[in-house]
Amino acid sequence: MPDFWLSSGYHLLKRNAAGRLAVTDDFLRAYIARPEMRPVEESCANEIALHEALLAEPRLPAAADRIAALADPDAQDNYRHLLAFRDHLLAHDSIEEAYLSLFRDGVRVPPLFVEQLAHVILRSILDVSDDPFRPRAAELLFRSQRLTQRDGALMLADEDTVEMYAETGGLGALGQLLQQSATPARAIELDVLTEANAALYWARSDSFDTVLDVSFTRPGLDALCRVLEGWVRHMLGVDARIQPVQRINDARWAWHVGLDAEASGILNDLYKGAEVAEARLARLVSLFRMEFADPSLMRPAVAGRPVYLGMAVDDKNTLRLKPQNLLFNLPLADSS
Repeated sequence: MPDFWLSSGYHLLKRNAAGRLAVTDDFLRAYIARPEMRPVEESCANEIALHEALLAEPRLPAAADRIAALADPDAQDNYRHLLAFRDHLLAHDSIEEAYLSLFRDGVRVPPLFVEQLAHVILRSILDVSDDPFRPRAAELLFRSQRLTQRDGALMLADEDTVEMYAETGGLGALGQLLQQSATPARAIELDVLTEANAALYWARSDSFDTVLDVSFTRPGLDALCRVLEGWVRHMLGVDARIQPVQRINDARWAWHVGLDAEASGILNDLYKGAEVAEARLARLVSLFRMEFADPSLMRPAVAGRPVYLGMAVDDKNTLRLKPQNLLFNLPLADSS
């Protein structure tokens, strides 16, 4: 199958004996080499020396006094955040365990780091799939999306890409120059993935510039279900079947999980029987029914009952999924 998501850093990692992703020096070095960490013309000698030392030895301990010796306070903050994150990764046997620990132990790191870990874990999960809809659907788990409706269809486009196109007409630096000169930038339509053109995704996977139709019965929504199943299976070792549903008609509704903050609030209110305004209810993009293959893994009180999932946009039509919700909010028998 074609390679994809080179920006995830997956190709810099190795698998351990358990099949999980093990941290390598090259993976750590990629963080140190990021543009935010590179010295600039104004950087002091201490910053240049520290950067060079970490590139040569990414696991090198960096004492607090060495960071405090940097002349630029912003550089100090960058190194404190990055090295704390690095040390967190090195304290665990795998990327997956480090990710779970962030939420289980309440570790605070910049959101960008959390999204990057989800990115590379999903790349690992999708390594055996040749369906281009699945990696596009998986983008929802680590990149914010903007929802638009077209002829009744629900279309999701990458939020950062949409904003960039709005600012430049999709022409990058050229578009900015055109705007500065009051010359209209060429309007560019993002490509909607269809069964006929889906193969175009592979060559453009790191551009995040395709649109996913998540309307009911469309391949994009089915792909998201398969991604969510794989996420739970890989991270928790739990097999489950997830299918889209148009509504929850279940007098014995026992458990639900919102895949984002908006959906969590809406589902909580519906479950309690509270009145939900039509405008707020309309923010629900999709509902899902999740059934465990082995009900004995569930808490006895809800064993054998379906778990309902939901995802919703905010008042700006932005979708921000929190994939950790699906790992920590399921009614597993061994969870507190």
